[in-house]
Amino acid sequence: MFRRLSTLLPALLLIPVLLSAPGTGHAQAPSKARVLTVDRIVAVVNDEVITQFDLATRTKLAVAQLSRQGTALPAPDMLERQVLERMISDRVQLQLARDTGIRLDDGQLEKILTRIAADNKMTLPQFREAIERDGMAFSRFREDLRDEVMISRLREREVDSRIVVTDSEIDNFIKTSATRGGNDELNLAHVLVRVPEGASPEQLAERRARAEQALARVRSGAEFGQVAAEFSDAPDALKGGMMGTRPSDRWPTLFADAARTLKVGEVSTVLRSPAGFHIIRVVDRKVGGNSVIVQQSRARHILIRVNELVSEADATQRLRGLKERIENGTPFGELARLHSDDGSAARGGELGWISPGDTVPPFERAMNQLKINEVSDPVRSDFGMHLIQVTERRSEDLSAERQRLVARQAIRARKADEAYQEWVRQLRDRAFVNLRLEDR
Repeated sequence: MFRRLSTLLPALLLIPVLLSAPGTGHAQAPSKARVLTVDRIVAVVNDEVITQFDLATRTKLAVAQLSRQGTALPAPDMLERQVLERMISDRVQLQLARDTGIRLDDGQLEKILTRIAADNKMTLPQFREAIERDGMAFSRFREDLRDEVMISRLREREVDSRIVVTDSEIDNFIKTSATRGGNDELNLAHVLVRVPEGASPEQLAERRARAEQALARVRSGAEFGQVAAEFSDAPDALKGGMMGTRPSDRWPTLFADAARTLKVGEVSTVLRSPAGFHIIRVVDRKVGGNSVIVQQSRARHILIRVNELVSEADATQRLRGLKERIENGTPFGELARLHSDDGSAARGGELGWISPGDTVPPFERAMNQLKINEVSDPVRSDFGMHLIQVTERRSEDLSAERQRLVARQAIRARKADEAYQEWVRQLRDRAFVNLRLEDR
């Protein structure tokens, strides 16, 4: 679901309403003043608040999402607690993003919205009408999307960019995949009962008991999605625990190993990981083969390195100027030879054919979103700021050598998912959170 930043509202607004006597136009002093609560604080997260209005709005969206999926709704108070915990998790990440300089200006946001509309085969005005027909104000959708992108950029910087994959891990991965014989596509759902950092034995026992309770509910016939929405501490809880479909080698080893012995529709026992206790359900399985077809992009770029002499803002401004010149007819290769700080400058910025996993994640994600001959906005990576252009695309059946690159990408994705869950848990545990949901 989408997210947005809540504005700071008063903790408790109380309006006394004087009741008028029947038949008169003047207020009479009543024996008791009736008090109407307009809004109140339900949680304090570091130096920000979440109000009852924010929570009610987000809960309404969660109910709509679960209803569209056909998932039975959990008890209202359980759903409300789940939504609040998700809002707290998002809030601490957004606070860190803002405090460390991550921003998304209106111009960048507008371009993302335009791309999303185009992906849905709509103009931006048509897309706006579709959002509002679904009952969501477009202004809220914009801010939710802004928050989503900021959290994604924070994850790239704090987690994804720090993932290291060794050659021995790749060797073991290829050997294990050969033993398994193929790579099934797995659609999984799960329940996660999170365990706090440094949990005591009593807390561990309480958390395991909660996971066992969730498993008992499922095995007694309760719908898995309803149990996930009620019990799970994972970000996908309000999607019925649905995690999506990916090859088995892209799932955490704990999940892939548990799913290997399960038929479609079956659930695992309670599984333990550093993040907490899990229950896995196999929603669907498609038997894979040994042939791996990937999409390759032929790309070129202009790199401006960021250092003590060139700030990120300076590099961004220079690249925006170069992009404008390219759009006005100056050849990309000519500007790359003159301005790029990369070794590819002599080749006009040419990088050749790029397969998945060949480049760092921020570069690859930006490259994959481009149409043929489209020039990206400035893209930040560990190497500096880039302009990227894709000139061709093709599909290729990977050779044995290329499979090492696929293995590297699969290991990186798996390790990044695990590291991100652990990082969010630690960030949440370190935050000051004062829950006031019971103070009604």
